[in-house]
Amino acid sequence: MTHQVRAVVARGKGAPVSLETIIVPDPGPGEALVKIEACGVCHTDLHYREGGINDEFPFLLGHEAAGVVESVGEGVTDVAPGDFVILNWRAVCGQCRACQRGESWYCFNTHNAKQKMTLLDGTELSPALGIGAFAEKTLVAAGQCTKVDPTASAAAAGLLGCGVMAGIGAAINTGNVGRGDSVAVIGCGGVGAAAIAGANLAGAAKVIAVDIDDRKLDTARKLGATHTVNSKDADAVEAIRELTGGFGADVVIEAVGRPETYKQAFYARDLAGTVVLVGVPTPEMKLELPLLDVFGRGGALKSSWYGDCLPSRDFPMLIDLYLQGRLDLDAFVTETISLDEVEKAFERMHHGDVLRSVVVL
Repeated sequence: MTHQVRAVVARGKGAPVSLETIIVPDPGPGEALVKIEACGVCHTDLHYREGGINDEFPFLLGHEAAGVVESVGEGVTDVAPGDFVILNWRAVCGQCRACQRGESWYCFNTHNAKQKMTLLDGTELSPALGIGAFAEKTLVAAGQCTKVDPTASAAAAGLLGCGVMAGIGAAINTGNVGRGDSVAVIGCGGVGAAAIAGANLAGAAKVIAVDIDDRKLDTARKLGATHTVNSKDADAVEAIRELTGGFGADVVIEAVGRPETYKQAFYARDLAGTVVLVGVPTPEMKLELPLLDVFGRGGALKSSWYGDCLPSRDFPMLIDLYLQGRLDLDAFVTETISLDEVEKAFERMHHGDVLRSVVVL
């Protein structure tokens, strides 16, 4: 059996997305069919549309989603029809060298559904990050479904599927922010704002938000920033040092993904401090630093993949914190939109008008 559903498709590099009817097959072994309730509009979806990920068009966009399992294939035991789930793009294999050494958040062999979703003419679709959730239903590997408390808002919960988890995890998992630490976050879009929320959750004493947009700095304050710096008006490195006794922050999180801002993060940390890169650079970018400075300043330079999260561990915990009122996921939802408004949402995101537009079905 197959299902005909509406979905947002990117057919060519830079071309506007279109709302089309696609074919979704019933789940096979190890797969799950999920009825999507909400999906955030993430920068990664725009990168796919622009051909910045690869050129395997047409793409079925959307990956930051929550929904309800409609059916499962043979051998699936972790989720069942009716379960409310957040979709993730790290379906842990349990067998690769990372999993075998107990570091499954680095899983090097994550998997997706084996069957393909298609256009009406049979053309195979490439689902964004193996999910493709700007659709009424999508087919995923069952391991991409993480069951959470169904009383959570789908629009808020789905954001843990990518950007919010990346930011929170960059602070808590990768940066190991602890009680009393000083933290600076450079770039306060969706991921950076989530890093601020994560540092706050971890008990940081001082959280410094850095951006060039006062609107984003205002949001950062609401999510726990104790200080803000507009780097159009002040030198970010000097401002962070001034706010930390002249030393620099214990942890600096770079949420932009550019060489210029990475250098700011590198020099804005204290000696033996930690830099976390969670912003995603583009392939042509190069970084040049004096090797003596890398040696002499000590500490750690880390990259954060998906917030180094383990969905089965982190998603339910963060949803519990949300339902307890300790993590304001709703603050990340700037607007809710319909499937046919995704292209307009890309425009608003490009202009910095939103933290997240969320498609609600």
